Amino acid sequence: MSAKSAHTDKTTVKLGEETVQRGTGGETHQTAGGDVPTLTTQQGVPVSDDQNTLKAGARGPSLMEDFHFREKIFHFDHERIPERVVHARGYGAHGFFELTHSLSNITSADVLQREGERVPAFVRFSTVAGSKGSTDLARDARGFAVKLYTKEGNWDIVGNNIPVFFIQDAIKFPDMVHAVKEEPDRAFPQAQSAHDNFWDFISLTPESMNMIMWVMSDRGIPRSFRFMEGFGVHTFRFVNKAGQSTYAKFHWKPKMGVQSVVWNEALKISGADPDFHRRDLWNAIQAGDFPEWELGVQLFDDEFADKFDFDILDATKLIPEELLPVQPVGRLVLDRMVDNFFAETEQVAFCTQNIVPGIDFTNDPLLQGRNFSYLDTQLKRLGGPNFTHIPINAPKCPFHTLQQDGHMAMHNPKGRANYEPNSWGGEAGGPRENPQTGFKTFPSEVSGLKERVRSEKFADHYSQARQFYKSQTEVEQTHIQMAITFELSKVETPAIRSRVVSHLLNIDTGLAKAVAEGLGLEKLPDAAPPARAVVDLPPSPALSILKNGPKSFAGRKIGVLATNGADGAVLEALQKAAKAERAEVEIVAPQIGGITTSDGKHVPAAQRVPGGPSVLFDAVVLLPSEEGAKQLAQDSDARDFVTDAYAHAKFIGYAPAALPLLKRAGVVDDAVDDGVIALKAGKDAEGFIKTCRDLRFWPREASVHAV
Repeated sequence: MSAKSAHTDKTTVKLGEETVQRGTGGETHQTAGGDVPTLTTQQGVPVSDDQNTLKAGARGPSLMEDFHFREKIFHFDHERIPERVVHARGYGAHGFFELTHSLSNITSADVLQREGERVPAFVRFSTVAGSKGSTDLARDARGFAVKLYTKEGNWDIVGNNIPVFFIQDAIKFPDMVHAVKEEPDRAFPQAQSAHDNFWDFISLTPESMNMIMWVMSDRGIPRSFRFMEGFGVHTFRFVNKAGQSTYAKFHWKPKMGVQSVVWNEALKISGADPDFHRRDLWNAIQAGDFPEWELGVQLFDDEFADKFDFDILDATKLIPEELLPVQPVGRLVLDRMVDNFFAETEQVAFCTQNIVPGIDFTNDPLLQGRNFSYLDTQLKRLGGPNFTHIPINAPKCPFHTLQQDGHMAMHNPKGRANYEPNSWGGEAGGPRENPQTGFKTFPSEVSGLKERVRSEKFADHYSQARQFYKSQTEVEQTHIQMAITFELSKVETPAIRSRVVSHLLNIDTGLAKAVAEGLGLEKLPDAAPPARAVVDLPPSPALSILKNGPKSFAGRKIGVLATNGADGAVLEALQKAAKAERAEVEIVAPQIGGITTSDGKHVPAAQRVPGGPSVLFDAVVLLPSEEGAKQLAQDSDARDFVTDAYAHAKFIGYAPAALPLLKRAGVVDDAVDDGVIALKAGKDAEGFIKTCRDLRFWPREASVHAV
C-alpha cells in the first residue's frame, strides 16, 4: 500500500543566480546534481530532505526514528571541545622546514643532517591570556609553536615570541595563569593583564620582572604574526652519534624583520578588526607572499654555562646574542592555510615532550613540568589518549605501537600480538625496540638531596630586566613606561601599585619615577630588597626592535584614501613602486564600488572610509581630487583616518589637492614634518616607498603624546 503526502509538492524559484525549490512552508531546498555531491549521514546514507524533521503530520510531533535529525543534532551538541586554558585564541598554517646548515657533528637528529632537505611543518600562533573570542591585539605574550613532521617522528618546538618567562618552576604555573585570567568573582577583565590580581601576583613574584619588561615593551603588541620572533625559551640538549651533549637554545627570526604597533593603535585595531592578525596571515599566504623565518641556535657547553652568574636552567633568563651569536641552521616557510580550522588549528596538540633522537631535555624545572602538563591537557581537550590518531597530530613517518582501544581508536594493532615480549616471531610478533635507532636519553649525572628547593643562581631577578630596559631606544623606553603606567592605573589597590614601583627601582630609577609620577604616587617607596645583588650588565642591542629594523617595506600595506578624480598617474606609480617592494596597496574610498581616476580608469576599493581606518595600514597616502578633498574634510571618519595616522607616527603621502583635508584634520602647514611627504607627480612615489622602509617617523611621537 502506498500513500502520497499532500505536503511534498515543491515549486521552482530563482534565488539570485541559482534555481532552487521551495517547500510548502516556504523553506529553500537546494539539490545535488552535476558537480554538486549528495549530502549523506555520517554512515553514508543519502539524505532526501535537510530542511525538515520527520513529523507525524505537518503540524504533528517530531518522531524519534528520524535518524538523520538525531545524528545531526547530536553532533552539533558536541562539536565544541574545551578550549585551551592558555593559548586559546590561535591561528595556524602549514609549511615546511628546510635545513640550510648541517649539524651532523652536534646532533644525530635526522632532520638536522642533510642540507637542502625539507620536512613538512605546522605552526600555530596564539595569544596567551584571552579566550577564543578575544581580540588579536591584546597586550600579551604570543605563542609560537612549531610541529616538524620528521622521518623519526614529530618534533614540537613549543615556544613564545618572548625568550623568557614569568616563572622559574612549573608548580607556579597555575597561580600565574589564574592571576592573569579574568578575576573569578566578576569574570573580567578578559584578555588583559591590567587588573589587581595579575599585578598583585607580579608584585609578590620578583622572578617575573624580566618578563614584565618584555611584555610591557612593544613585543607585547606585535604588528602581525609575520613580523614576530619566536623562541624555544628553554635550554635543550643536542646529542650526537658519539653520545656527546651540547646545550642549545632555539630562535626563529622573521625574514622581513620584527615590527609592532603602538598602544593607542592597538586599541583601535581591536575595535576595527579584532581578527587583524588572522586576516593578515590568511591574506599573505593566499596572495603567495609566504612568511619565512630563519631557525637559529645558540650552542654552548658546560664550561661556557658556568661562566654566568645565572643558571642556564632558569627560564626567566636569556643568553645575550652579543655573548653567544645565533647560528642560522634552517628556514621555516608557511605556504598553505588549513583546509578546516577546527580539524587542524583547533585540534592540533603540541607537547614539549615531543622530541626526536638527537634532542634531549635539561633539568629546567619549568620545562620538566611542561612535559607533564601538556600531555595531560590533551586528554581533557581531545577526549582520550588517541589524539595522535587525528591527522594533524599523526606522524608522517611509519609508526607502530602496541597501544590499543580508548576513545576514537583508529590504529589498533593487527593480529594477535598486543604485548611484548611475545613468542610470535616475525611480522606476527608486532613491533620491537631498536637499540640502534631508538631514542636514548643523555646519561647526565644526577645527585643531591631530595628536597623542595631552587638553585641559588636562580635568585637574581633584576639584572637582566635592567639590561633589557637599557638596551631599548628612548622611544621604546617611553612605551614601556606608558604601558606599565596604564596597566597599574587599572589596579584599584594602592599598595599593589606601590609594590610594583618598588621593584622597578631595582631595574631603572628613571623608569620607576616616570611610572610613579604617572600614577600620582605621593612619594617613591623603598626599593624591594633583592634576593641577590643586582649586576649592571652591558646593553644588548639585539634586544631592541628599533635598533634592528627591516631593510625594506616588504610585506607591509599602504592605505590610499582616494576619491573620484584622483591623480591616476600618481596612483599607478605608487602601485608599481609598492609591487617592486613586495608591499600592498589598498584603496579606501567613499563607496566600496571604487573610484574613477583622472585618466578615466576604474579602480575598485578594498575598504569604504568608515570601515577602513588608517590603523589597518603601515603607511597612508591621501589622493583625493580637489572636490573630493573638500567633501572628505567634512567627514569625521576621513579626518580620523588622517589624525590617527599622524598621531601614530606613520608616513603620510599626499597629493597637493589633499591640503584642505590635512588642515581640517589638524595637520596644518606649520606642523608638517619630514614624515608628511608631498606626492606631486608619479616620480615621487618611489621615493615615498623608500622612506616608508623606516616604518615610522618616530620624532613626531613625542609631540602628539599618543603612545
